[in-house]
Amino acid sequence: MNIAPSINKIDLKLRQARQDDIPALARLIEVSVRGLGGRDYNPQQIESALKYIFGVDTRLIIEDGTYYVVEMDGYIVGAGGWSRRKTLYGGDQAKGEAEDNLLDPHRDPAKIRAFYVHPDWARQGIGRQMMSACQAAASRAGFTRLELLATLTGAPLYAACGFKEVERVEVNLPDGVLLPTIKMTKTLC
Repeated sequence: MNIAPSINKIDLKLRQARQDDIPALARLIEVSVRGLGGRDYNPQQIESALKYIFGVDTRLIIEDGTYYVVEMDGYIVGAGGWSRRKTLYGGDQAKGEAEDNLLDPHRDPAKIRAFYVHPDWARQGIGRQMMSACQAAASRAGFTRLELLATLTGAPLYAACGFKEVERVEVNLPDGVLLPTIKMTKTLC
């Protein structure tokens, strides 16, 4: 009988995402959303969200350098980041012509963005590892507060990381599908 080896934190490597990671990130997002979202969302919500909002935000990778990946044996098993920009959620396909202005760290909260974990690696500390890196980087950039829009699937991770629910938000997708989400915030020490 073959037993999968246990995961040690030593085996997981967190690094800044690179432009050449984008195709693997697109695949990870689809696998993560379809594999983990089914307990909280119906198939129509999942497919609509993948079409309209869940996707790679290349600005976080290429311009801002605030997106991270976690690798295991050279494979990306998790990704997530933070932003000093106004946008709260959505990949490149969700961006219209709206401005994505930089935030003022003395007045605005940094945004936690686009956390995805491969279903085979869920609940192994990957989300917490990425969150720790994001919080530290946002703090170094002068931010004292964080904000995010959580999926129902991701909300337990964020709550465990100290985020508090502010309000429930139904995102109305362009095809009329409603996606329940939770706006959450956290004050950094």
